[in-house]
Amino acid sequence: MPSGNFIDYVKIYCRSGKGGAGCMHLHRAKYVPKGGPDGGDGGRGGHIILQGNRNLWTLLHLKYQKHIMATDGGRGGESRSFGKDGEDKIIEVPCGTVVYDGDTGAYLAEVKEHGERIILLRGGRGGLGNWHFRTATNQTPRYAQPGEPCEEKNIILQLKVLADVGLVGFPNAGKSTLLSVVSAAKPEIADYPFTTLVPNLGIVSYHDGQSFCMADIPGIIEGASEGKGLGLRFLRHIERNAVLLFLVPATSEDIAKEYGILLSELEKYNPQLLTKARLLAISKCDVLTEEESDKLQKEAKLLSKQLELPVLLFSSISGMGLSDLKDALWEELNKEQNQVIEISHAPIDVPKTDDEPPVSAAEDEEEGTIYLNEVEEEWDLSKYKGIGWDDQD
Repeated sequence: MPSGNFIDYVKIYCRSGKGGAGCMHLHRAKYVPKGGPDGGDGGRGGHIILQGNRNLWTLLHLKYQKHIMATDGGRGGESRSFGKDGEDKIIEVPCGTVVYDGDTGAYLAEVKEHGERIILLRGGRGGLGNWHFRTATNQTPRYAQPGEPCEEKNIILQLKVLADVGLVGFPNAGKSTLLSVVSAAKPEIADYPFTTLVPNLGIVSYHDGQSFCMADIPGIIEGASEGKGLGLRFLRHIERNAVLLFLVPATSEDIAKEYGILLSELEKYNPQLLTKARLLAISKCDVLTEEESDKLQKEAKLLSKQLELPVLLFSSISGMGLSDLKDALWEELNKEQNQVIEISHAPIDVPKTDDEPPVSAAEDEEEGTIYLNEVEEEWDLSKYKGIGWDDQD
């Protein structure tokens, strides 16, 4: 799929269905002079449901679908006929999709597994027909309940890809080359910065048929938290990773300084990223002479003690050190403290716009249209209390 089709952020307007109105009807037949009330209940409005789908890896199918609405419930009928339930609207999203309120930025839900369903907006309950309101002192009730109104909300969907290892580094640090060598992924590789414009995933094969998933995100630079380069937009894709692999090329003037800059940018984006297991790998070691390689190995041992994390040397071109790199990653992934990956989703900043909010369906509906008896009066819903409204599912 072309990089331009990778969509990991969409904002949509969702509205569930309204509940159908109950029927006000009095039975009339030739040989039934006093048939009494027989108005049926209204149908339930349709829900807005999110469903995980492992066959999707982007939100492209929702990019141009800005309004998603479920259908309303049908009205009740005579002879205690129930109204038809509204059709639920199912929104399929990739596993790892996080839902936020489009107006406040508050976290709402998260879809993690294939087939998992989350009712995002509930449809309104159908109103009771006048058959429910018959009593000994009110044998011909000439009223019925209206259906409950719908729910509507602006929703933001963010995709955070699921992977075990996340690659972090400056542009041209060798992240895409490493992913292309250790997996079957084919990311774009070139000798200019910011070749990778979207995250790439690859499955890395290990011993005995075992494997793990590796994610390559676009390179970040100093000042990315201020919007420089591609900014921090894609760092959300490593929030779920169990292990972060920092890549610094062997040609770097100061490896420790570059590692510190990368760590600082991650902390500005989300301080929780610093609690993850980390490894530092020095790439492009094939360009060094034998003397420079020996010097770098000594420097790597000092860095490992100074930074208190494993420091590995490798070359994607020659294959040097790749086996040791895989072993180190596999060891970190199988540590007990790295097994459970739980992240707390902080509220996001929602830019304020001057656009007017969509007109509420309840406000848009004309008064009096929910009643079948066409009696021109203002209905007092307080008289329905205690007669089934609150007990209805």
